[in-house]
Amino acid sequence: MNWFSKLRPKLQFWTKRDTPDNLWHKCRGCGQLIFHREFAKSLYVCDNCGHHERIGPVDRFEMLFDDSAYTTIPLPIAQDDPLKFKDQKKYADRLKAARSKTGSQEAFGIGVGKLDGLETVIGVQDFSFMAGSMGVGVGAAFIRACEEALSRKCPMVMFTAAGGARMQEGILSLMQMPATTVAVNRLQRAKLPYIVVLTDPTTGGVTASYAMLGDVQIAEPNALIGFAGPRVIENTIREKLPEGFQRSEYLLEHGMVDQVVARKDLRQSLIQILSLLTNTKGGVLQTGRKALSAPQD
Repeated sequence: MNWFSKLRPKLQFWTKRDTPDNLWHKCRGCGQLIFHREFAKSLYVCDNCGHHERIGPVDRFEMLFDDSAYTTIPLPIAQDDPLKFKDQKKYADRLKAARSKTGSQEAFGIGVGKLDGLETVIGVQDFSFMAGSMGVGVGAAFIRACEEALSRKCPMVMFTAAGGARMQEGILSLMQMPATTVAVNRLQRAKLPYIVVLTDPTTGGVTASYAMLGDVQIAEPNALIGFAGPRVIENTIREKLPEGFQRSEYLLEHGMVDQVVARKDLRQSLIQILSLLTNTKGGVLQTGRKALSAPQD
């Protein structure tokens, strides 16, 4: 009997444990590793540099609605691949992959719940679904959210996050710009508050339509907000852009947004704004851009 056989009963072997791959998050702002549980407690904001990570509809709804209680509204069914588009990959396959990854039908979520007792419709674009791009499905979902607010006669809050219009749907995606603008106009005619929260990033056709039509424009800190990207603009004008160009704080300084609000303060800010806008005694809110008459009984 060799030496290994003598030691064999004393040797113990362990199989490799299944370790979750999401225990740590690397901050995209400063590169620091953050324990995922602590990151969730801080509302997905880095304690070191203050970077606000992109989050989806479910997280938004749970952070904002009273007691995290809300009802999701089913999205309209839109034709998946109207142009039968194909580049390096079929558009139908891209949609299938995005739906498998996110568990959502489209880059949009609608929730109805209460903010400090006030019934509110909240729409959220999901950047993890094809960069939150606006196609026929997203346009139809936005209009559905507006219709829900109209039917309930309650305010609507919209969280934008998009890389622009969805190129795989061509002119059909661009047609969502006037369609969603008309939906916002219906809210305004009904004197229902429409609040926009711009998150990182909000660009392209979304910025050129419903993202900049809010009665009050709020932005999360350091969010990229604009039509064309900074590199495209620099290459076009052949000049160096100012520091912080197209970021929330720059837009606040130049009058493009009304407030820059950290995520931890966002719920309370929305509650205060909506309570003013829905003042049934006929109050008027001055936002710095225009006066808003509250709905009357």
